[in-house]
Amino acid sequence: MKIKDRIKNFFKTVSNILYILKLMFRISPVLVIGEIFEHIMSVMPSRIISVIGLKFVIDEVQRGGDPVKILAGVALMIGVLVLGEISTSLFFELFVHREREKIDLGIQSMFYKKAAELDMKKYDDPAYYSDFILSVENSSDSIKYTLGIVKGWIEEVISFITISAVLLSIDPVCLLIVLCFVTVFIPLGKYTGLLQTKRREDITEKHRISDYFARVFYLPDYAGEIRTSGIYPLLRSRFMKSADEVIDTQKKYMKKLDILFFIQDFTIQCIGFMLVLGIYIGYQTLVTGNMSAGDFVATFNGSVQIGSGILYLTVYSLRSFTERSGMIEKCKEFLSAENEIKDGKHKAACGTPERIKLDNISFSYEGKDENCINGVSLDIAPCEKIALVGYNGAGKTTLTNLLLRLYDVNDGKIIIGDRDIREETVYSHRNRFAAVFQDFCIFGATVGENVALSKDFDPQRVTEALKKAGFTKELPDGADTVLLREFSDDGLMLSGGEEQKIAIARVFYKNCPYIILDEPSANLDPVSEYELNKAIKDGCNDKTVIFISHRLSTTRHADRIFMLENGRIIETGSHEKLMEMNGKYAAMFRMQAEKYKE
Repeated sequence: MKIKDRIKNFFKTVSNILYILKLMFRISPVLVIGEIFEHIMSVMPSRIISVIGLKFVIDEVQRGGDPVKILAGVALMIGVLVLGEISTSLFFELFVHREREKIDLGIQSMFYKKAAELDMKKYDDPAYYSDFILSVENSSDSIKYTLGIVKGWIEEVISFITISAVLLSIDPVCLLIVLCFVTVFIPLGKYTGLLQTKRREDITEKHRISDYFARVFYLPDYAGEIRTSGIYPLLRSRFMKSADEVIDTQKKYMKKLDILFFIQDFTIQCIGFMLVLGIYIGYQTLVTGNMSAGDFVATFNGSVQIGSGILYLTVYSLRSFTERSGMIEKCKEFLSAENEIKDGKHKAACGTPERIKLDNISFSYEGKDENCINGVSLDIAPCEKIALVGYNGAGKTTLTNLLLRLYDVNDGKIIIGDRDIREETVYSHRNRFAAVFQDFCIFGATVGENVALSKDFDPQRVTEALKKAGFTKELPDGADTVLLREFSDDGLMLSGGEEQKIAIARVFYKNCPYIILDEPSANLDPVSEYELNKAIKDGCNDKTVIFISHRLSTTRHADRIFMLENGRIIETGSHEKLMEMNGKYAAMFRMQAEKYKE
């Protein structure tokens, strides 16, 4: 690697470490400052005593010094050690545990907030998604580990300066021996750090795959399928294969890492410190007489401590900083990533419906060569009820995603009223829509919170919305009834149809001009489907409604129906008109109607 690249990587590592420290300091300055001070107080006294204190005691004893003076020196050393232990214990009991939880929660909330704001296209990128998972899973560990490295680094710097001053006054050659051995192995430490980072990245990717199969075995969503089919052996074999890949990846890296660790430790510790340094100090003490017994102990202890300190400051900390910097870099990139969907300057009004116009729009997902929406144009009048129909992959859901601005069009524009939706702030634009998605979610919260999608809700409005959605199940605590058992053992469990009615109730609760219903009757029986259609017709006269459904009995009463194929509108009209055209819509409808007749 060129010197220029090394310098660049060095500053990048420093920048990443400072970045995570800044985040930590913003959340809890008490922990950052306190842990560094506490670490120094817990380690430094024993190090200084082992060099200066022992030298003093041994030299005084050898000279036949005053016993009172010796005892006073020993008592002072014991007092300093006890004081350090007490201050450390108090700090841990009073601050550390609480502040560490505060840091963890603070960083996690930052990640969750960022994840909630991410463009949907980020989830379509497997590489970015892997880095996202890596960042979230390792953020807490990276923070704690980084703080440990930093406080150890500061402590070693102070220790090096203090003890070096003592050794230089006794014999500078000892310091030179230590420096020579450690300096030679600095590049090896850096390489080891890079290898550790690569290992963690590869392992996280493998874990993401194996974790999927692990989740399948305990999530209730899959329980029925696993127990009533022969899928278990297949899933287990896939899981075992992914687990073996994790183990093989670990083995591949650990063989190299074990060798590197052995070379570093054996060469520096055994040959450098124990052999070469030991022979030199012994020679100076026993042969030349240039060192006293106290000098021997102080020099040997000090040299080992400085050697270990320099080893930490250069080899170990460099390796650790390099490894952790890679993890922090991913956290930094995730938290600082800018969305492509930007706020406009105008705040959209959430009032009465306005005309919606899709003007020759086209769109393709990231990494796809072909468009999934091809030059679609349509005009939706205020309060009109329209339906988007077509076979799977026709582009129906993609159209509504573009309308909600979960993605931005590649070409063309979407206009509501007289303004391009990209001119509105993202929140104000989306806030004028109520949507029930095909893959809707029910959250571990109360019924009221699930319907209002907020902790603040009107119980009466919740009840009315549930009634319109056809939800008739008795609720023990009304709108305050807790759903699911994520946070309560008494949480109410619902059937698929009941969950869908909860989701549908959201559109009746929210006061907004536009409603999007993506497969709203997928889990409903025919009677509930009929009641839902009637409720929407009666309760949404003053709203624009967009249906997506494969069940054409849901869409036949729409004012206009748009038949899509390969991202294009191929037929348009009312149900009656499309049936008269006798095209693809009519064929699809007759196919479904025939099944009902049978």
